[in-house]
Amino acid sequence: MRRAGLYVLIAILFLATALASVWTGLAFFYRLPLQETGRIAVAALFCLFGLATLVALFTRRRWRAVGLFAVVFAGVLAWWANIAPPSDAAFVPEDARQVTGRIEGDRLTLTNMRNFTWRSKTDYNESWETRSFDLSKLRTVDLFMSYWAGPAMAHTIVSFGFEGGEQVAWSIEARYRVGTEYSPVADAFKTDTLIVIAADERDLIGLRTNVRGEDVHLYRLAVPAVHARVFLAGYVEDANALAAQPQFYNSITTNCTTAIVRILRLIGASVPTDWRLLVNGYLQGYLYDQKRIDTRLPLKQLIERSRISERARAFGIGPGFSEEIRRGVPDPNG
Repeated sequence: MRRAGLYVLIAILFLATALASVWTGLAFFYRLPLQETGRIAVAALFCLFGLATLVALFTRRRWRAVGLFAVVFAGVLAWWANIAPPSDAAFVPEDARQVTGRIEGDRLTLTNMRNFTWRSKTDYNESWETRSFDLSKLRTVDLFMSYWAGPAMAHTIVSFGFEGGEQVAWSIEARYRVGTEYSPVADAFKTDTLIVIAADERDLIGLRTNVRGEDVHLYRLAVPAVHARVFLAGYVEDANALAAQPQFYNSITTNCTTAIVRILRLIGASVPTDWRLLVNGYLQGYLYDQKRIDTRLPLKQLIERSRISERARAFGIGPGFSEEIRRGVPDPNG
């Protein structure tokens, strides 16, 4: 029995050491302030150290090796915990400013709301605006799902509609620095910070439908106006918090969908745990089951009716864009 217990313990230590070695190697590769060759060298050395510890597990020196590895790894964790997100960096133009908001009674004022005019990915006019909205006229909440890497993953954008047709779209994204690009592995190792963007739909949605050529779906949500107001206030609170204290983006734990879920739960909404909250390309099925989108049609037909990219490209990014992309999209509110 004692020998069996030892074997189980060795197996557990083997797995833990292997995982810690791989994680540390990646952390060193992505976060050490060295040139790429230096980062590779340090990461490789630590992995060799981990490998030596794994071999030692099957010798009489196992406890000394495990103790040494634990001490070194504790130092790695201390270094990792002290990596702070940058408050100022050379961000790409579309991520240059973090929106902030102020709510006074029924008046919401947004500063640094984005309203770029896009002609191509590299040809655009920058515009950052201050806009005010009457929260007593808040009427609708819509969800955009933009597919850019197959059916399993989508970028989610929430748009709030006001009486008279005005819309403000909110997107929670990685905030890229000049010269960097999306990488789910890199984003798990504190390479990019988080940004909350509030923008005109012609900017935020038009960029994806007309410029990037993504497959964008629009779902009208069944959200009472009183809940919509609290939902919107959650975005404003998150934006203000990021402006005061930057936070790292993580493609698994802190992304466009998990942030929405967190906001909903903070305001008291019931959001049952579901695998589709992580594999968010199938989020519409979750919302359908929760009766948060129109259930008068079969889900497959609703998905087809939700596609807006063709209509957006035919219409162009101009006045009337928001109204045009909603034509024919089923609405559970009416």
